[in-house]
Amino acid sequence: MELRQLRYFVTVATELNFGRAAERLHIAGPSLSQQIKALERDLACRLFDRDRRSVTLTECGETLLPKAQLLLAQADELRRTAAGMGAREPVRLGYVNWRPDDLLDRVAGVAQLHVDTWVLPSHAQVRRVADESIDLAICWVTAGDLAEHGLRADLIGADRLYAVGTGAGPGDVRASDTLVLVDGDTASWASWNVYAEEFAHATGARIVRTRDGGITGPGFFDHVRKLRRPVLNSPKGQTVPLPPDLARREVVAPSPFWTWSLVSRQDETRAAVLATIAALTAKVGTLGLDTGTPWLPADDPHTPAAPKV
Repeated sequence: MELRQLRYFVTVATELNFGRAAERLHIAGPSLSQQIKALERDLACRLFDRDRRSVTLTECGETLLPKAQLLLAQADELRRTAAGMGAREPVRLGYVNWRPDDLLDRVAGVAQLHVDTWVLPSHAQVRRVADESIDLAICWVTAGDLAEHGLRADLIGADRLYAVGTGAGPGDVRASDTLVLVDGDTASWASWNVYAEEFAHATGARIVRTRDGGITGPGFFDHVRKLRRPVLNSPKGQTVPLPPDLARREVVAPSPFWTWSLVSRQDETRAAVLATIAALTAKVGTLGLDTGTPWLPADDPHTPAAPKV
């Protein structure tokens, strides 16, 4: 039994409608239903009677609702106490190229967040958290890296990657019909290369090996023009405006996602750091990773349990 499941239970009990509750919680309806069922299994009792028209609390649900509300109130009070203590301590955070636009707003009054201006690749940021150069990092990480360095990862963001092609194109492109660039500069592109190699192996996309750093920027656009095939864009290129002669192509069957993790040390005990993690990951939800046909590397710590195409 988890606190978030109790929060889901209280929200559904308040709304008496799974659809409205899912909207309030910023999660998909099927995921909410699964979590309620898991909670019912853990408690060994049914919490709701539901049919196509209505949702009502069972006797068990009525009895447990005030107790769940009390537990959640106590947990919130614990967080507020920790936040008050943590606001006096500095927390150092590094990132690669993406961070939430409201990053500082989320931690206002929680901690003194110092965003490190030394922007480095994901694998370098992971090592900096492990050796305690920084406290947190927003980066891409594998489950293997987490286990090796004694780290944990909380989902904080996800980019659905698209392809870039010449001309308008016919619309969506299948993953198997894309090209993916792998660069010889592993010091800069180690994480992307791991992702790209596995994407190609899993989907049938073709790898094009380069040594010019053209994974993003003008060099990437030059590769697209020369190859004349849709090329998978990297997360660093997601927000860069496209030249007028190139077009965005949505990738389907499956759709590749790049996850952003908030990486911290497993043995972290500082109240300020723990409060910052809670503030930055609150209400993040599943970010679309539990619907459709998303693709993530098998070693991504946020890979949904459900099978993917």
